[in-house]
Order: sequence, then C-alpha cells, then structure tokens
Amino acid sequence: MSYRKVSFGLGEIYHVFNRSVARQPIFLSKLDFSRAVDVLNFYSYLKPGLRYSHYKRLPLEKKSDFLFQLKEKNEKQVEILAFCLMPNHTHFLVREIQEGGISTFMSNFQNSYAKYFNIKHQRVGALFQYMFKAVRVESDEQLLHICRYIHLNPVTSFVIKDLTKLEAYLWSSYPQYIGKQVDQIVKPEIILNQFSSVESFKQFILDQVNYQRELDKIKHLMYE
Repeated sequence: MSYRKVSFGLGEIYHVFNRSVARQPIFLSKLDFSRAVDVLNFYSYLKPGLRYSHYKRLPLEKKSDFLFQLKEKNEKQVEILAFCLMPNHTHFLVREIQEGGISTFMSNFQNSYAKYFNIKHQRVGALFQYMFKAVRVESDEQLLHICRYIHLNPVTSFVIKDLTKLEAYLWSSYPQYIGKQVDQIVKPEIILNQFSSVESFKQFILDQVNYQRELDKIKHLMYE
C-alpha cells in the first residue's frame, strides 16, 4: 500500500490534485462540470448533515433553506483558495481549517461525484486514482505561482486555445477572481491582497502562458 508523503497541518495551504483512472474523461458535459463545482462547494463545509445526493432531492424551497443555513453557520473544514476542473483531472488550492479536513473533503468530493458519474454513465468501479497528491505551500511566491498554474491549466493544456476565453471558463475560480462571477465558492483575498489591483493580478496570470507551457521551471512547485 502506498502512503502520502505530505502530512496536513491546521492553517497550512496545500495544492491538492488528482487524475481519473487511466486518464479517462470524467467531465463529459456542462452538467457534469456544474455538478462537480456544486459538490466541492458543498463538502467544503464541516458536517453538512446530509449527503449531497440527498440534498439534491430536496424540494426547491427546502433546498434553498438548507443551503442558506449552511452558509449562515459558515463552519468550514477547508477553505478553498482556488480550483480548476479539467476534463480528466482536478486542482484545488486549499487551507486546512479542521483536523483531517482536506482528506475528508477530498474523499467526500471524489466519492460523491464518482457515484453520480457512474450512475449517469452506466459504469462501475473507481473513477479517480487511489490516492490524491498534495504539496504544502511554503512561501508567498510559491502560493502565487501555484495559483497561476491552476488558473492557466485550461490554456496550457490546450482545452482552451484562445486565451481571451479563459474569463468564461466557469469550471475554475478565475472568473470569481476577476469579478466575472459572483458565486462565493473560493476566498481569493489571501492572493488578491498581494496585488495592487485586479488588473495587476490578471497581468500576472496572463503574461506567463508561454512560460508555463515549458513547465520545467516551475514543476518543483507543483509535484511531489
């Protein structure tokens, strides 16, 4: 049995990522992507009280009330700073708020989405690789590089060929960072506060596309 090299610490920030089994596509439609975004937000909360699949079956009014109460309590097990969903893998930049929070969050997210995907697409078996990977963020410089890496992933992986369309890629936190999306899934202030403006943040992200495609210069910041 393999073991994770990184131990999670309260208050620490980590780049957490995983791929699908055999690198098969796991987000086949906008509905799949949307489901995954909702699930990751739902399970960022500490002990929601319902499984996400049960929450989805609630009548609309009860669903709204439940989500409102969840947000009002604001008890988190992880704080999501950035994320990106790709066709066959996921990236999260998260801070551990509760002991065991990241492991529980990833387990709940992957299990919930895998059950949905398997039922919808009539498949059985594991969807994600057995053990997700994690890298502890050790400096502000590393934090910014990983944030950029995560947000540019659709472009550097050529899922998006036109850089101008990155702002409309709804399956990452980048639209929220630049004010194009109001859903408060992530907490961007930790990173945005290191820039003089949102425009300077955008420049930091977008000016390094070719640099990131080479990857060798920043790989040591991303992987174990």
